[in-house]
Amino acid sequence: MIYLLLSILASTIIIVLFKFFERFKVNTLQAIVFNYYSAFLCGVLLYNAPIDISHITTSVWFYGAIALGFLFILIFNLMALTAQRNGLSVASVAAKMSVVIPIIFGIMVYKEQAGFQKIIGILLALVAVYLTAVKPNSKFNLKSGLLLPFAVFLGSGVIDTSVKYIETTYLAENGIPIFSATIFGCAAIIGSLILMIKAFNNTFKFCAKSLLGGLVLGIVNYGSIYYLLKALQYEGLESSSIFTVNNVAIVMLSTIVGLVLFKEHIFKKNWIGIAFAIISILLVTLA
Repeated sequence: MIYLLLSILASTIIIVLFKFFERFKVNTLQAIVFNYYSAFLCGVLLYNAPIDISHITTSVWFYGAIALGFLFILIFNLMALTAQRNGLSVASVAAKMSVVIPIIFGIMVYKEQAGFQKIIGILLALVAVYLTAVKPNSKFNLKSGLLLPFAVFLGSGVIDTSVKYIETTYLAENGIPIFSATIFGCAAIIGSLILMIKAFNNTFKFCAKSLLGGLVLGIVNYGSIYYLLKALQYEGLESSSIFTVNNVAIVMLSTIVGLVLFKEHIFKKNWIGIAFAIISILLVTLA
């Protein structure tokens, strides 16, 4: 349970850091690319065995790590586009409602329990995510604005499901650091190629603040996936329960942090969502 709590805390800090990036004029794209290098180094330093490149590249999970690295970059950019075109609340809901994909996968593939109490908790969690993130002034055109949110929903769900599948099927107990490092290393290479293309097109301007921002973000980002993988290895909770609690708690905690730290206004629906989130977490974990 401590690993799950640490993953929730790290994921919430990531959101807080993005708010600070905006305040201190940090170039977000550059910080994201630098963060992947920082996260890659964290994985390498925490790996307690000799690093054999040939062994990594021939591991059965290597191509999965490459695909995840690509998805990390792609989905984040799609989230940014969704936030810009449809609103931040729509992007948040699309990303966190994707929890239904790994939940269904866990129940169908791993034959995890789906009792009445757990199903009620999961359904309540989906409602909680929506109510916590939605704002009265958010606008969403169903006809013209469905594609991007759906892509974020699908991509986020595929990432969570793939991480669980690789961890369960191919990953050794001591392989989490190097597996995580490989994902972030692939994402760093892809991100660097994007920056090189921008430089070639004369649309790149280096921001020194991005180095420090990326360093801090990378440490926290690595912690979020490392502790999530450790939580998934714990036999006391099923993956469907872990993903439900993880996603709902992140939305709930980030909303509260926004209220306390950034003086954001929380509406009546958001408070109802927070209440539903607490109830759903209790129902799922006690099921």
